[in-house]
Amino acid sequence: MHSSGEPIAPAAAEIAPSGFPRWNRRLHFHGGLYFLFFTWLFALTGLLLNHSAWEFARFWPDRKVTTSEHALRSPPATASLLEAARDVCRQIGLEGEIEWVTNRPDAQRLEFRVNRPGVQVEIKTDFASGRATVRRTAVNAWGIAHHLHSFTGVRVNDPRRNQRDWIVTTAWALAMDAVAIGLLVVVASGIVMWWCGGGQRRGGAIALGLGTALCAFLVFGLRWWS
Repeated sequence: MHSSGEPIAPAAAEIAPSGFPRWNRRLHFHGGLYFLFFTWLFALTGLLLNHSAWEFARFWPDRKVTTSEHALRSPPATASLLEAARDVCRQIGLEGEIEWVTNRPDAQRLEFRVNRPGVQVEIKTDFASGRATVRRTAVNAWGIAHHLHSFTGVRVNDPRRNQRDWIVTTAWALAMDAVAIGLLVVVASGIVMWWCGGGQRRGGAIALGLGTALCAFLVFGLRWWS
């Protein structure tokens, strides 16, 4: 029992935030935990892209290249280039994003690539002889992480690559959209928590101002840098 002069600590329900502050805290914590490893993945791969000379993360010299030949039947005569490439992939047993589908002048040959994180496959077909030559280049886990940072399945400067044709690429792109939006929400909820916290506003304002100024310089200021 407490003596009459001893202060009584408030109950947990009395000091816990309620209403919007409560849900904002939950959103901040749970969202941060959900996106934790996605954020680490992009941070790590960003470092690899920025420091490609790091010895432990060099993956291209250790790549494994194999070449094989496969029997092949011609795709339907009415098939488009992309449909013909998909038919060839089904026959060979390949899955991934199809890129750079081109015909040679004799129209009996089809060349294209199939990409997936860590693996690039070049296919050269000869429908007249019924053969396909497959050159497969595979990299290690560092190479997979490197590729995931920029793996989208589309190329804005190539009209032939304006849509994704592999369901895994679509799932990855949707996951990255969720990460981007989620990080914006987590940051916004953190700003709300900082502003409503009261006591640490000055230090937070300095950090926010410095970060904003540096980002603005890199995004906009470099345009006027002589």
